Amino acid sequence: MKILLVDDHAVVRSGLRTLLTSTCDAQIFEAVTGRDALLHMRQERPDLVLLDLNLPGMGGLELLRRVLLEDPSVQILVLSMHAEPLYAARAIELGARGYLSKNASAEELLTAIRRIAEGGRYIENAIAQELALQKVSPGGGVQDLTERDIEIMRLLAEGLSLTEIADALGIGYKTVANTCSHIKAKLGVARTNDLVRLAMTLGIA
Repeated sequence: MKILLVDDHAVVRSGLRTLLTSTCDAQIFEAVTGRDALLHMRQERPDLVLLDLNLPGMGGLELLRRVLLEDPSVQILVLSMHAEPLYAARAIELGARGYLSKNASAEELLTAIRRIAEGGRYIENAIAQELALQKVSPGGGVQDLTERDIEIMRLLAEGLSLTEIADALGIGYKTVANTCSHIKAKLGVARTNDLVRLAMTLGIA
C-alpha cells in the first residue's frame, strides 16, 4: 500500500511514519503543502492519503477536493487538530472516507486505516455522535458554508488580506471579495472583523 502523509509539522509526519512502517506493509511519502501533495499524487499515485486540514497556503478542504479530482479512487482519511463536527461534515461531503482528531489513539488510527483500506468508512465516535445530533455550531447559517467559504474564513482569521488569500488559493481578488460578501450574508454579519471573530468562535481559525 502507498500512503501519502500531508502535514506541515515534521514531528507529526515522523511519528506517523514510525507508527505505519512498524505496523503496516506500506510505502510512505510525505508532503508539507497542498502543492507538494498534488505533485506526489501525480507521481506516486498513493492508495491512501492521511490529510491534515490546517495547511499553509491551500487549505486541507480545498486540497481534499483537488486530490479527488486528480484520482477519484484514492482513499482519504482526515487527521486534524479540529474536532469540530463542522469540519468533519464538510470533509465527508467532499469525499473523505474517514475523519479523526489528533487526540485519537494510535490504535484508533490503525483501526480507521484498516477499515478504509477495506472499503469502509470511519469517523471518530465523539464527532460522529455530534454529527448525528446535528450539533454543528451555535451560529445560524453555518451549515450553508462551502469548503471555499471555510478556507477563506480560516485565512482571514490568520490575518491574511484579501489579496494574500487570493494568492494562497490561486483565485482572483474579486472572487475572494465576492465570496466574503456571500459568507457575511449567510452568517448575518456586516463586517470582516465580525467574520474573523465568528471563525474563532466556531473553531475554524
